Amino acid sequence: MKIAPYDENAFKMDHPKGTVSFNYLLMGDREKPMENYRYILGRQEADFLMPRHCHTFEQIRLPLVGDMNLGEQGILREGEVGYFPEGQTYGPQDDKLTDPHQLQLVLQFGGASALGMQAGRGRGPANKEAQAERRPRREQKFPKPRYNGVVISNPDHFNWLPVTGWPGVKRRHIGTYTERQFWIEFVKIEAGAEWVSQSVDAKRLTVVLSGEGTVEGTEISRLGSVEADPGEKARYTATDELVLFTVGLPPIQLPVEPDDDKFVTVVTDGGIRFENPSDHGKD
Repeated sequence: MKIAPYDENAFKMDHPKGTVSFNYLLMGDREKPMENYRYILGRQEADFLMPRHCHTFEQIRLPLVGDMNLGEQGILREGEVGYFPEGQTYGPQDDKLTDPHQLQLVLQFGGASALGMQAGRGRGPANKEAQAERRPRREQKFPKPRYNGVVISNPDHFNWLPVTGWPGVKRRHIGTYTERQFWIEFVKIEAGAEWVSQSVDAKRLTVVLSGEGTVEGTEISRLGSVEADPGEKARYTATDELVLFTVGLPPIQLPVEPDDDKFVTVVTDGGIRFENPSDHGKD
């Protein structure tokens, strides 16, 4: 189990555009692309422009302060959950800095296409090592998107339901997606109550949105994060009401009948595909 307290001084200018700083909350194993992930807290530092593009991996975004402009697909509002399917194009983005404290949770991980996630840390100006090892242009497979657009959910329109066997604990299940069956949920634990997160096969990645308490005896508070492996139990106890944001990641299964028609191959210099080929190299 990984338990990581929030460090407000850990932001780095690590986005290729140089206008977003990253705080790496949790990181997977880049040597195992099928299991790799990265959980980032992104802070917008200036106006942000990005051409219409897509990625080889899945993304879940939760704006904590401020909105996110998705271009043609509208606006992801503060507090809404956005699921950006692997291979799904979005943008062009034109985000003006309207709040100096603009923050967004971003989880990136490999999808059901089994392409995995090669990315480690970012390639921004603060990452001199990554800047020095620019990847050569090459053919790369991108999955065709499973959904017709970014999936936006408004948690306020979902009901809190009681969690059987755990008095004082409520759950908002936002959704289960793709044949991988990863899920997104919020869990609320009243002060003095406790709850055990457990799954036989899924890794659970949790960020504390508010409140204070402990997980397995270690203190946690706002923006602290927890990785619990399959089969591992994580016992949360709330001293002040805890609100948790959790994504469950079951293992990726390979298809019985592989189908190359579910992919498109393009020439790129990384895990990003721009709609306009002339935009390559601008990431």
